[in-house]
Amino acid sequence: MACLSPSQLQKEDGFLVLEGFLSADECEAMQRRIDEIVAEMDVPLHCRTEFSTQEEEQLRAQGSTDYFLSSGDKIRFFFEKGVFDKQGNFLVPPEKSINKIGHALHALDPVFRCVTHSHKVQALARSLGLQMPVVVQSMYIFKQPHFGGEVAPHQDASFLYTEPLGRVLGLWIALEDAMLENGCLWFIPGSHTGGVSRRMVRTPAGSVPGTSFLGSEPIRDNSLFVPTPVLRGALVLIHGEVVHKSEQNLSDRSRQAYTFHLMEAAGTIWSPDNWPSQGRGHVHSWVKLRATNTSALLNCLASTGKPRLSSRDFLMLVSLQTGGHEVVAW
Repeated sequence: MACLSPSQLQKEDGFLVLEGFLSADECEAMQRRIDEIVAEMDVPLHCRTEFSTQEEEQLRAQGSTDYFLSSGDKIRFFFEKGVFDKQGNFLVPPEKSINKIGHALHALDPVFRCVTHSHKVQALARSLGLQMPVVVQSMYIFKQPHFGGEVAPHQDASFLYTEPLGRVLGLWIALEDAMLENGCLWFIPGSHTGGVSRRMVRTPAGSVPGTSFLGSEPIRDNSLFVPTPVLRGALVLIHGEVVHKSEQNLSDRSRQAYTFHLMEAAGTIWSPDNWPSQGRGHVHSWVKLRATNTSALLNCLASTGKPRLSSRDFLMLVSLQTGGHEVVAW
C-alpha cells in the first residue's frame, strides 16, 4: 500500500517521530479536559475492568465483559491492576487508578475531536497519501506513577486487522515527556515487514470469553527493541504491524499520551471479527482529504538517517507540496 509504505515511516523502521507536533498549550488543554472527564467518572461496580495486555488476563478481563467489547463508540474507563478490593471499591484515589480511557474520545468529546481532526492531522494524513482516512478508535493513556502497567510487545494490527494489511496507522501524542524512567515506547525497527503473528477476534455471540486469539505472539529478543524517548508535544507515527511495547512506570512521574488510529478505507476490508465492529457503528469519523504530490516530503523522510523530523520542518514541507493551500476536509 503506497500511503503507508516503509519509505514514509522511515525506510526501514516502521515508526517516525515528529517532534513538537503539539504546543504546550494544546497538550495542557487535553490534560485539563481529561481531568474534567475523570472528575465526572461514574463506573458501576460490575463494570470496573482492570486493563492488561497479558494474553490470559486480557481474555479473562476485557474479553469477557461487554463493558469493553461495546466501548468502541463510547467513552469508558479501564483501570490498573490491583486498584480494587474484592468488592470492587477503590484502594487508591480514583484519579490515580485509571490505566486508560477509550475508545471514542475522537468522536464524542469536542476537545479531542478538535485535536483529532485538526489541520495539522489533516496535513499529515494528506502528506501520507491517504484518500479516505477513518478514525477507528482513540485512547487516553495515563501510565500512572509508581505502578503504571507495562504494555507487552504487540502489533496494533493484531486488534485492528484489515485486508490487505498495511492500512492502519497509529498516531501517538506525548502529552508529557516520555522518557526511559516513566515508560517511553520501544520498537523493533523493521518488524513491520513480517506480517501479523496473532489476531484478537470476536467469538460467536453468547460465547465466554467474548474474544479469542488466533496464532500466538512469539518470544521476542529484548535486545532488538530500541527505546524512543520523546518530549511533550511529540507525535509518534506507528505502522500497524511494527512490534512495540512500553515498560512499567516505576517513577514518580506519569506519562500521559493521547493516541488514535487511522485506517485507509479506500479499497480496504475491515475484518468483521475485530473487537471494534464496524457493523455496530463503532467507526465514526470519516475525513476525505485532498490528495497531494509528496515526493519531496518522502525523499526527506527517507534521507533523515533516523526516524525523527521536527514538526516545523514537516509542516513546511507539506506547505511546499500543497502550494501553501489550507488543508480541506469535506
